[in-house]
Amino acid sequence: MTAATGTLTVKQLEDLADAGEVDTVLCMFTDLQGRFMGKRVVPHFLLEEILGEEGLHACLYLLAIDMEMEPLPGYQYASWETGYGDFRMVPDMSTLRWCPWIEKTVMVICDIFEEEEADKEVEVTPRTILKRQIARAAELGYTIKTGSELEFYLFRDSYRDAAERAYRDLRPSSPYIMDYHMLQTTRDEWFVRQVRNSMLGAGIPVEFSKGEFGRGQQEINITYSDALSNADHHALYKHGVKEMAELNGVAATFMAKWTMAEAGSSCHLHSSVWNADGTESLMWSEDGEHHMSDTYRWYMGGLIACAREMAWMYAPFVNSYKRYQLGSWAPTAIVWSRDNRTCGFRTVGEHTGARVECRIPGADANPYLAFAATIAAGLWGIQNEVEPPPMFVGNAYEAKDVPRVPYSLHEAVETFRGSTVAREAFGDFVFEHLLNTAHQEQVTFDNTTVTDWELARYFERG
Repeated sequence: MTAATGTLTVKQLEDLADAGEVDTVLCMFTDLQGRFMGKRVVPHFLLEEILGEEGLHACLYLLAIDMEMEPLPGYQYASWETGYGDFRMVPDMSTLRWCPWIEKTVMVICDIFEEEEADKEVEVTPRTILKRQIARAAELGYTIKTGSELEFYLFRDSYRDAAERAYRDLRPSSPYIMDYHMLQTTRDEWFVRQVRNSMLGAGIPVEFSKGEFGRGQQEINITYSDALSNADHHALYKHGVKEMAELNGVAATFMAKWTMAEAGSSCHLHSSVWNADGTESLMWSEDGEHHMSDTYRWYMGGLIACAREMAWMYAPFVNSYKRYQLGSWAPTAIVWSRDNRTCGFRTVGEHTGARVECRIPGADANPYLAFAATIAAGLWGIQNEVEPPPMFVGNAYEAKDVPRVPYSLHEAVETFRGSTVAREAFGDFVFEHLLNTAHQEQVTFDNTTVTDWELARYFERG
């Protein structure tokens, strides 16, 4: 293991396997819901058999399912008619790293390739979708750097206990709001410290942790980096928190809004535009209004102009939209301002640290898709020199005549459906795949679900 990052080389893996210090490799990729799927592989099999062109085989239905692992209709890529064949999981060995919370285990993120075409990546995989937006930026001479602030709730209940009680009467780890509260966060430090140190041990650079505004709510910030690395770090962090919770007999949730009585959980997404080799920020201007360069201004213009039509990629589930409440710390107005947390977009930092914070994504967002949407919208703004509206001043929750985030998945799906920016950026095939994913999530809720709210409201009185 390299002391600085916790990543591994192929030679280090070979030596560790020979010495009996590693006996398992987690080969994983994220599905459209942002979850890791994959296989546990014996190290020498990985080294001797998988690292050629073959890779690992898995069923392509994994890119056409919902949260319940049910195959969904309406996809061109995969269906019962096509027989649900295989794709190949090819490890990106630059992501090989320790999995500190599981003994003798390392993990690697895979890219997904077609079964019959050795060099063709499957277009609809989230990581590939992001990589293509990064490539579009590179063609224009830009590098996009990102950072994410990710919030979750910690409970004293185990996942199994929570499920057996139908997720009622859960016990948050804190009895009161713990935002920045050092005494209360000490009570949770036994777990949160594990998370921080395990992430560092896995080569995922975190900066700090803090209590957030809800009872039992935590935030851990991941260090700013290039968009692909940051999305990888984000996905691994989220996965790791859940696994560590399971191993410790507690539960953690990244739901956007686990109860209406508490603050929602966000994924504040920071981004900035740099030159081609990532050495010079293109955001700051000493003479520009609000110190914004033309590039920064147009980038912001694109983010704001496309925010509603890209909203599903920031908020992908029915529950996601419960988070957008007035005075809730979650944004409702699509406006921008300097260091104003009531706005959907906040400009922060100076000079090389100048960046825009998008406060729209929830903690349930798939980071690859959220980052891809950000890059696509920002590039469109730069290419078309889209001017943002004037900087907003005041309480954006009370603002009149400003655009608002969609208030339901229904609204977000229909707005996404009409997005020419998304269709052109992602291509027809990928766009239709994403649109069907959004549509089927809504259909499943509308047509196949009876909620507790309905039972309480209509069982006797309806």
